[in-house]
Formats: sequence, structure tokens, C-alpha cells
Amino acid sequence: MTPSTTFSGRTLALFGLGGSGLATALSLQAGGARVVACDDNPERMAAAAAQGIPTADLRAADWSGFSALVLSPGVPLTHPAPHWTVDLARAAGVPVIGDIELFCRERAVRAPGAPFVAITGTNGKSTTTALIAHVLAAAGLDVQMGGNIGTAILSLAPPAPERVHVIELSSFQIDLTPSLHPSLGVLLNITPDHLDRHGDMARYAAIKERLVTGADHAVVGVDDDHTRAIADRRAGPLTRVHVGEGATEPGLLVRHGMLIDGRASPPVPVADLTGIAALRGAHNWQNAGVAYAVASALGLGPETFAAALQSFPGLPHRMEEVGRRGGTLFINDSKATNADSAEKALAAFPRVHWILGGKPKEGGIDSLAPYFPRIAHAYLIGAASDAFASTLEGHASYSRCGTLAAAVAQAAEDAAREPDAVVLLSPACASYDQFRSFEDRGDQFRALVRALPGVTTSTS
Repeated sequence: MTPSTTFSGRTLALFGLGGSGLATALSLQAGGARVVACDDNPERMAAAAAQGIPTADLRAADWSGFSALVLSPGVPLTHPAPHWTVDLARAAGVPVIGDIELFCRERAVRAPGAPFVAITGTNGKSTTTALIAHVLAAAGLDVQMGGNIGTAILSLAPPAPERVHVIELSSFQIDLTPSLHPSLGVLLNITPDHLDRHGDMARYAAIKERLVTGADHAVVGVDDDHTRAIADRRAGPLTRVHVGEGATEPGLLVRHGMLIDGRASPPVPVADLTGIAALRGAHNWQNAGVAYAVASALGLGPETFAAALQSFPGLPHRMEEVGRRGGTLFINDSKATNADSAEKALAAFPRVHWILGGKPKEGGIDSLAPYFPRIAHAYLIGAASDAFASTLEGHASYSRCGTLAAAVAQAAEDAAREPDAVVLLSPACASYDQFRSFEDRGDQFRALVRALPGVTTSTS
């Protein structure tokens, strides 16, 4: 745990008692602060109270006694309307912050030079965060990984000069962190997402840019218009990462799957990414490029980095190789909850048996039309089935399977008739119509595939 000492002796309101909220409350108490916590869920209130965290209905609280409101990142700050706690805090002149802000303040007083790597972007954040942490740990560094990926930041060991914090940040978390100042700030990409929470694309991109603006050294993927413009505006130290056959910008380049350090003269080949199963596709090549930028900034050489790549296991539900049956490869990309994410998966294979559907996002799969020729057959599940069928009509063959179990069974049967076939779950949809989460959806896909006769896995 990192005790939050910068509010010692003061009282804070806290709203949101999920995992990170509980960790934040305990961290504040360990640092000498007084906490009054609240949640809309009475069960969470009771669980917090059982751990010794004072709780109360903040509607009836005297806000003049609070030094700050610590808000869960899942609670609306601005759009579609501020949460009622935000309105009360602002009316009382109380600042609204999040747990990342508490960490940043603690780092500033405890170990201001401690390495702090912050990663954001619309897609690829978790894989990149895990990859950076893996590479640094393989090199023997003391690494703490968390934030938006798993462990709450204040549950990690505290900042120290020789300890590297590798932290994934969502736009919600950045919005609650006014003093964000990482030593290395990574921005992967920006495409439309969470606009219901940020109002419009301009505001969403501006929030992402704050991570780059505040960083000592920025690492930016420059393969979309938004990030390229942000890189062009960056005044301080910057490493650009560009993926593509025509990649020529100064910085780190990935051409035909080869990661090249274009900052050197002559350019230095770093690693061949084409044979690494956990890093399939150009989007993962971008992840590897920014990971090398961070690793090299922290003193690792290309040989050390390339060796660590070989043992990277990847993350579940993100282009995860689930198993093989004969020549058929089964890929779990359940994390692809929007069309942009699914595009990355479709681009990684020349031909796929594609399982998709769920609770649709705005725009559906219209933007994926250039990839329809790659679809051997589409297997539609969930609430989006009719809309997706309409989009695919006349462009790709499809079946309305309804359930994931039916889709896996039919896709496996169809794929068995082809050599070197790929069955890809990349839903381009949220999961909540049929599953608890994208993790639940991916877990069920994995179980269904591994129950097929003749399937082999890396652990079987």
C-alpha cells in the first residue's frame, strides 16, 4: 500500500466504493486523513464500514469541512451531467480529484524523481502496460504495475528512487488528476470512445493530450491524425512511433513487422515482431514500439528488450490464442468492444471466420466494410444481430447464431473444411446483453473452444 500522507489531519469526502475506492479510503486513513465515504450501493457501504471506513450519506454532509472530494473514475465528472457529489463539491469550493492524483502528490513529496510511466490511448493500453512491466521486470528492475489495469494504484508499493511504477490511465482517471506529471508519458492512439462521458471528440482528445503535456518525456504513436497533431505540438523531449510499410518519420519505426530504431544513424534493427504470437497485428507492433521507447529511456538495450519479448505471455481476451484443432486457430479477442478494436483483429488475418455481436456501439460495424472481403463467414450473436446482418448483407455471408455456444460450434465445423483457418471472436460490441463483462464473454469462449474434440492448447 501507498499511504496518502498529503492530506494528513484533514477530512475528505469519497464517493465510489468499488475496488479502487476501498483502496483509496484505506490509503488515506493510513496516511492520517479522515474519510467520509459514500456509494449508491448499500452493500458497498456496508462492506466499507466493516473495514473500518466511516460512511455517511454525503447529501446531508457539511461540505465546508471537506478538503477534497475523491471521486471514483467511473462516476460522471462532466457529462452527460455531473454527479450530484460533484455539484455539491463545486458549490462548496471543494476540489474534485481521483486516486491517481493522490499518488502524484505522494510521489512529489516522497520521491519526486521516482520513475513513473503513464500509458493512455483509446486502444492497446493494457497490453502495452503489461508489456512494459514485463520487459522491465525481466531486466531485473523493481516494477509496480496497476491503475486502470487490475491493481489500484494506491494498493501498490509507494514511490521510491529505484522503483518503477507502470500505470495504465483511462481518460476518466486523467480528468481527475490535475497534477499529472509522469517521467514518461505514453499516448498510443485516439479514436472516438466514451464521448457520452466527455461531450465531444475535441474534449476527449484534449484530456488524453494532458498526459503528454505534463510528461518529462513523451512517447506518442503517430498513426492517427489526433496523435500526430499532439506530437507536433509537443515542446519537450519526444519519441515518435510509426507503424506501416512506408514508415519514415524519425523515431521508432515498424516496417513489415521489423522494429527499427530510427533515432540511430544508421537505423538499428531491434526485433522481428512477426513471429511473436502474443503480439499479432500492426496494433500490437505499435504497442511493442512504444514499449521499446520506454525501455530504452530507462537504460535497456535492444538485445535485452528483444529477449524479453519472447517470453511475453500477452493478456487474456486480447488476441489471445485459445487453441488449435487441426489447421484451425481459435483467437479470443473479446476485449474488442468497438469497431475500431475489431478492425485491428481483422487486419491481422487474411481470412477469418468471425464471431461478432452483443450490445452495439454507435456506428455499428459500418467502418469495417474494407475488411468484409476477408470474412469467410460471420456468426452473429446477441442484440446487434439484426443490425449487423443488414450491414453485411450482400458483402459477406453470415448466420444468425444467437448464442456464443451456437456460434462456436458452427464456426468450428465450417473452419474444419479449410486449411489454416482462423476462428476469431472479436465482437465489436459491449458484452452486457448476454454476459457480465467482456472477461466473462472471453472466458466462456475459451471454455467452449477447449471443450471441442481434438483441440490442443499451450497448456494441454
